[in-house]
Amino acid sequence: MIAPLAAADGWKFADGFDLAVLFVGLALFAGVGAISHQRERAFSASLIYLGLGVAAAAVLAGTKVDWLDPIGDATLIEHLAEAAMVMALFSAGLKLDRPLRWREWSTVTRLLIFAMPITIGLVALLGHQLLGLSAVAALLLGAAIAPTDPVLASDIGVGPPGDTDEHEPNFALTAEAGLNDGLAAPFVLAGVLAAESQGAGWVAEWLLADVLFAVVVGTAIGAGVGLGAAWSVKRLRSADMLAANYDGFHAIATALVIYGLAETAGGYGFLGVFAGGLAFRRYEHDHEVNVGAHDVSERIEKLLELTVILLLGTMLTLGGIGIPGWEGWLLAALVLVAVRPLACLLSLVGSKMDQPGEKAFVAWFGVRGVGTLYYAAVIVGAGVLSTAERDLVVWTCVAATVLSIVMHGITAGPSLRRLLAPGRDAGAAVTPRSSPPRPTPRAR
Repeated sequence: MIAPLAAADGWKFADGFDLAVLFVGLALFAGVGAISHQRERAFSASLIYLGLGVAAAAVLAGTKVDWLDPIGDATLIEHLAEAAMVMALFSAGLKLDRPLRWREWSTVTRLLIFAMPITIGLVALLGHQLLGLSAVAALLLGAAIAPTDPVLASDIGVGPPGDTDEHEPNFALTAEAGLNDGLAAPFVLAGVLAAESQGAGWVAEWLLADVLFAVVVGTAIGAGVGLGAAWSVKRLRSADMLAANYDGFHAIATALVIYGLAETAGGYGFLGVFAGGLAFRRYEHDHEVNVGAHDVSERIEKLLELTVILLLGTMLTLGGIGIPGWEGWLLAALVLVAVRPLACLLSLVGSKMDQPGEKAFVAWFGVRGVGTLYYAAVIVGAGVLSTAERDLVVWTCVAATVLSIVMHGITAGPSLRRLLAPGRDAGAAVTPRSSPPRPTPRAR
């Protein structure tokens, strides 16, 4: 009876939705395996996600199913990347235990004040010289590629709250990624304003509104809401009005409220959610709520990472990867092997990093990823570039992200083991932070 039914009029093999459901199910199976014990693996889980996406693109190329395009579907990509960034930044803030003192954060400050602007300038110069981009397009390319990524860099950053293995390089990479994704926004806006305006009349307003005001407002809202949320969790738990199983979902709500409020008020939401995570952690430093908040937010972050990187893989068509040409792929490679290392090494001269390999570790792991894809989508939505320059900027950003996932994904495990090897036994060096101590709850 099956064959006649299969041959009946109207039967079809599958539509796009059926294939998408099948792909998502298989991807989730693979994603769970990739995330499990990823610190013991020789390569990053993001490499598996990217490979799955590329495989899906190859299958879809033989069908009539239309998949996502980084230009045509820029709005959807922007929002997916935005969601992943919000959860990753809040989670990054929750991980950091260091006191908010200048000396403790001096390495991160150097990376933000010196390394990031140097990177933007060098990428813009390369974009102009190698790709023939206009000054505005080159600036936008530099601003999109400059921020490091808190989502993909989590493998080489600090561990969960209460982790005692917070080495300076790991801390620097986590905190840098937590802050420079928000601080890239003023540079992107500068490029947009320069394209829309005649002369330099926009600079003063940009400095006041898009730098000073937006940074201060975003950070203040994040810190205030983060403290208030931590206070409310403690009070609700003490009054038996909040079940312990839902602490993590309270953290998700906190991150979303911070981002929405900061953006509505004209501040930078990315800075806000990172500041909110820091504030939440400091108020509830010795309370078990940090464990639930971190665990749930990190799971959501990993799911969104899987989604974004899978979609990136499916977007890699032969036509698309050919748009940057050899010049664009060379620029992307230079960002990873020359521009980032040079900018970091210059900014860390005289810093407190004095152990062999620490500066090299930070300089090498300037991971490009979800943040770069987000700003590339923002540039598309701004509509200030010509079609040719827009496509060149976006696909060069894609090239940098793909190369970073491959190169940093392969080297993350071995590099981390070498960094942590001195003074440790072999087992501890291979499996760092696999079982961090949990904070001791305060009496309620």
